[in-house]
Amino acid sequence: MSAAGSASRRVVLGRITGVFGIKGWVKVQSFTDPAESILNFREWQLEQRTARRAVEVREGRRHGTQVVAHLASFDDRDAAAALVGAEISVARESLPPLASREYYQADLIGLTVRDMAGGVLGRIDHFVDAPAHAVMVVVGGGRESWVPAIPPYLRRVDLAQGEVLVDWQPGDAPEGQDT
Repeated sequence: MSAAGSASRRVVLGRITGVFGIKGWVKVQSFTDPAESILNFREWQLEQRTARRAVEVREGRRHGTQVVAHLASFDDRDAAAALVGAEISVARESLPPLASREYYQADLIGLTVRDMAGGVLGRIDHFVDAPAHAVMVVVGGGRESWVPAIPPYLRRVDLAQGEVLVDWQPGDAPEGQDT
């Protein structure tokens, strides 16, 4: 699964985490898989606090475990430093179509999560990319559950009903993991 959102929204694909060098390059935490896929989008919308601006990606590349990019009109370290903390988004319509039974993570955020008996575990708050697979962080009933977003735990997604069915109970944890 990758990051995304609903039909007419902007979709957050990453965040600017720092500066890289002295020529205006920025470090990017990418939520795409693979990480450098964020560079496939030549125009990013940057949002910081309440300010939003469109920027053109001049060039970029993977650098170790992260991505670095040079944005148009940001040609020195000080200008780039002003962007640290900005969320990177694109228009939902610009994302590639998905195959059947594939979903963007952002399409699932906010959905109600039910267990196999029909009980409500809570709502999907966000995802964590664990080493083996993505994990849904489900918040509800005064607790937080980390549910693997893979079969056999993730059983059905019903976007029309706004629900996700999981084979999971609060307190369950795959071998080697805690909730």
